[in-house]
Amino acid sequence: MKRLEEIVDQPLFQRTGRGVVLTNPGERLLIHAQRILRLHDEAMADLSGKGLSGTIRFGCPDDYAAVFLPHLLRQFSSRHPHALVEVICAPTPRLLEQLEMRALDLAMISLPEGAPSDDIIRRVPLVWVGYPGLDCASFDPLPLALSDPDTLDHVAACEALQRAGRAYRIAYASSSLAGLTALVRSGQAVAVITQTAVAPDLSILNGDPALPPLPTVGITLKFERKRPAHLVTAFAEHIRLTLPLL
Repeated sequence: MKRLEEIVDQPLFQRTGRGVVLTNPGERLLIHAQRILRLHDEAMADLSGKGLSGTIRFGCPDDYAAVFLPHLLRQFSSRHPHALVEVICAPTPRLLEQLEMRALDLAMISLPEGAPSDDIIRRVPLVWVGYPGLDCASFDPLPLALSDPDTLDHVAACEALQRAGRAYRIAYASSSLAGLTALVRSGQAVAVITQTAVAPDLSILNGDPALPPLPTVGITLKFERKRPAHLVTAFAEHIRLTLPLL
């Protein structure tokens, strides 16, 4: 330890009445050391052909899961065949609650349009979705099928309509993409979801004069960054590199 302090020319440890604690330079060196060890383990796993092993509890909104997860998991499992990814689908606010309770290791979540760009892996537009042939102008108020009240899509829809002075009502609610899609297929309501998750048999209504424009949302990852498991950081890095290409 003394040799390390001589190399960096800074005190790395501070002795207290209860033992030894890391100084600020020591904490910073620990972060670099953990990163080096993770990269070493990942390199050995890759070159040995065995990959990393273990379990990741991964949370993801189901509109992202339906579109992106098949590609992400297929490529990751080919590199790490002994890794198990447990997928929990829920809206972003519920995923953040589960992260806080340590029920998840890693979560893909949505950020509002104005979030810092450094945190964003990919941006996706929010769109109005309806059953083909639906005449939005014929509804007054406009019936909506939306996710949980604290989700970005729910808030964006209500704020856009309020700014436009368009009357609306929350006719249906569902926290799942399958539920919202079924409600839209009934022809009784309009939903707001991410553009990439729109089913082929439904119509994107952006540009309809009866509907105001919607913002984009950003996709980012959230996990415990101080001491994450090697498998978690490997999966997170895989997502960061792969998601923009999908």
